[in-house]
Amino acid sequence: MHPSIKSLFLFLLSIFFAFSLQGQVPGFYMKEEKRRVKLPFIDSNSLIIMPVSINGGKEVNFLFDTGVKSNIFFSKTLADSMQMQYTRKLNLVGADGKTVLSASVSPNNHFDLGPLEGIFQAILVLDEDFLELEKVIGVPVYGVIGYEFFKNNPVKIDYDNSTVIFYRRSALKWRPFGFRKMDIDIQGNKPYIETSIRQINGPDLAAKLLIDTGANHGLLLNMETDEDIVLPENNLESDLGRSLGGDLFGYVARIKRLNIQGLKFRNVITSYPEENEFSEVIIETGRQGSLGSDVLNRMKIIMDYPRNRMLYKKGAKFSDEFKYDMSGLMVRVYSAENKRFYISQVREDSPAHRQGVEVYDEIITINKIPAAFWELSEITELMRSEEGKVISLELLRTNPSDPEQSTLHKITFLLEKQL
Repeated sequence: MHPSIKSLFLFLLSIFFAFSLQGQVPGFYMKEEKRRVKLPFIDSNSLIIMPVSINGGKEVNFLFDTGVKSNIFFSKTLADSMQMQYTRKLNLVGADGKTVLSASVSPNNHFDLGPLEGIFQAILVLDEDFLELEKVIGVPVYGVIGYEFFKNNPVKIDYDNSTVIFYRRSALKWRPFGFRKMDIDIQGNKPYIETSIRQINGPDLAAKLLIDTGANHGLLLNMETDEDIVLPENNLESDLGRSLGGDLFGYVARIKRLNIQGLKFRNVITSYPEENEFSEVIIETGRQGSLGSDVLNRMKIIMDYPRNRMLYKKGAKFSDEFKYDMSGLMVRVYSAENKRFYISQVREDSPAHRQGVEVYDEIITINKIPAAFWELSEITELMRSEEGKVISLELLRTNPSDPEQSTLHKITFLLEKQL
């Protein structure tokens, strides 16, 4: 989920009550007393997606996200079928005073993850799936689980093996071999760490960053939070994602180095969103930005909220180059089930733009392989793979004035590094 979405929910969910029941504490627990349990997750651009059954219903995919304070569900129709009960309606209002959408509060639900269960879980159910994460992620996702999953027990995220290990609270009194330790500040039910950043055109920064497992960027810096944050001269204007306030625009560039207390990441791709109506909420947290999955997936990390610490070490991808799209295309999904992909954005003066690719073109084949054989994450990886690589697309273009008419276009271009 994009950081701007989280900023909005931090603002909105201050009115979303924390449900509790006398003698019971809401949270996630092991069904059997063990030292730890291991859960595989679906890895889509290093986002953590796991199937969850709610109230005994069928399993649906949830995004597990340290950057979100409350559980959120995107489908009111599906929530009704899962026998969720609602106590009240909320009109979610942005900082500009305009109603964005409405939601229902469901205070008491049971989550089943096989060896784990979440008891007395409150959920904010959106009446309309405004975020449409499936189009961005390429995997059907029906909700987000945040702070509740992490708050009581250490949780290890192993991106190399696509597993989450949920520990008994007392199991990690000592630091595991090879792991470093740093303090985390749990503020507003979200984890923050202190880092240092060496910029290309600006001074060195001491940056407080949100650990955000639900964002697929690497580093994000909010320029409005610190006058010392300087946008590099070599940058690309880009659509950075969608929030409840609309599409978020900004720039993408690189920083020289990110230092996470001893681990140094070089030439990190960095997002610089434009100031928006939720910037004041971000400024109030005291943070300068956030760390997303394109940095986190280069480490093995243990989020230990009970002890206010993060344990971390290098992962298999630590030395991998940070790559950015070299085609100029942003590809989205009409339907992950039917594997239909379309072009949602074409960057001006990019290789694809110069060869005539247009927004809303549907992808039929990529390098002569039918679209049905691709995953969105594979397309994303291909478009940032190697400068000079030949990309051949067959595109179906519909006539906007006559939807019944469409033409097939064959376009070839070479990937070109622009950052």
